[in-house]
Amino acid sequence: MAGEESHSSLQGGSLEITPTWAFALVCGAFILVSLLLERAIHYTGKWVRKRPEKSLDKALDKVKEELMLLGFLSLLLNVLQPSIAKICVPRSYINHFLPCKINATAGKIPFISAESIHELHIFIFVLAIGHVVYSCFTLLLARLQLLKMWFDILPRFMHGMPGRRGHRLWFARIHQNTFLRKHTSSIWNTSSTLSWISCFFGQFGSGVTFTEYNTLRQGFIHNHRLANTFDFHKYILRVLEDDFKKVVGISSLLWVFVVIFVLLNVNGWYTYFWIGFIPLVLLLVVGAKLKHVILTLAVEIAEEQSGVRCVVVNLRNNLFWFKKPQIMLYLIHFILFQNAFELAFFVWVWTSFGFGSCFRNKLSFVVARLVIGFLMLGLSSYRTLPLYALVSQVYHPTLTRNN
Repeated sequence: MAGEESHSSLQGGSLEITPTWAFALVCGAFILVSLLLERAIHYTGKWVRKRPEKSLDKALDKVKEELMLLGFLSLLLNVLQPSIAKICVPRSYINHFLPCKINATAGKIPFISAESIHELHIFIFVLAIGHVVYSCFTLLLARLQLLKMWFDILPRFMHGMPGRRGHRLWFARIHQNTFLRKHTSSIWNTSSTLSWISCFFGQFGSGVTFTEYNTLRQGFIHNHRLANTFDFHKYILRVLEDDFKKVVGISSLLWVFVVIFVLLNVNGWYTYFWIGFIPLVLLLVVGAKLKHVILTLAVEIAEEQSGVRCVVVNLRNNLFWFKKPQIMLYLIHFILFQNAFELAFFVWVWTSFGFGSCFRNKLSFVVARLVIGFLMLGLSSYRTLPLYALVSQVYHPTLTRNN
């Protein structure tokens, strides 16, 4: 009698008692087919549409593509659910890669139950929608931070904008000296090794200061031979919007990461906890690198400055890793996606299985991971993204011409 009850529970088992290899294999197969269909429609639309689009329009197109991908996933899950549920495997197989503990006897059971496919269906929807919402919310916070920064510096900025050229030069010189004192007066900033430590902890301090903003603005205007009335703040917002269209979507490599995560989410491995440190470490490294770029510019100005001449900063590609500023954007994309993914995973487990589910692992691990996730949201939107938009100006020459 007990054996029959165990057999019945295994046949109708949820993802809590489904091997992660079965979960990952089915998930990966659905994702692969859906990606192929989504890419075919994307390139067909690109061939038909021959007109230029703005950054936010492209971001909306990305959202539409994600929704279309969800539609294909939903269709495949619903159509193939009965057939997949009829595939059977030996019972002993379910003892491997289980997210929750269960003991199985001899015999055969379904490869993955219909209930598990339904829960997988919900999981993919929560993940995709959660990523889009998280990206939009992060962009909104970053724009608010840039707007707050602009209102903070506007009175002092307008004070340095009278018509006389001599006054503007004096204004730029005064704030450049402040910029240099802040970044080159300490031994921590002049040593090549200690400077990285200083930049690492410096990202937790105040955001972009007025002297940093004005120095980068003057360098940008000078290097691109623009008028001093150029709306630099509006340009930075356009840079942020242009980058947003690249990070709002879920690429093929990120879907591969999802499959790897569900494969490794085995009971006792605490994957949900330790994998959360990957985006945290990357975010801190990116923030330190952005700070180090500003420090490098300050050191270069200090070495070239002489007399009363005002030296402007020279942002260029070789200040970034492998001379490719876009690497920073790829890392930010991965950071935002993984943090959104883990927060969405928590919401999915909570709503589908309850807070006491074995998916949750130890309560202390979950609480720590949620705290890290929200700290990363604040750090990325209030510090990293605004600083990236300022420092990565060199990566957006077309926006300068259009502006």
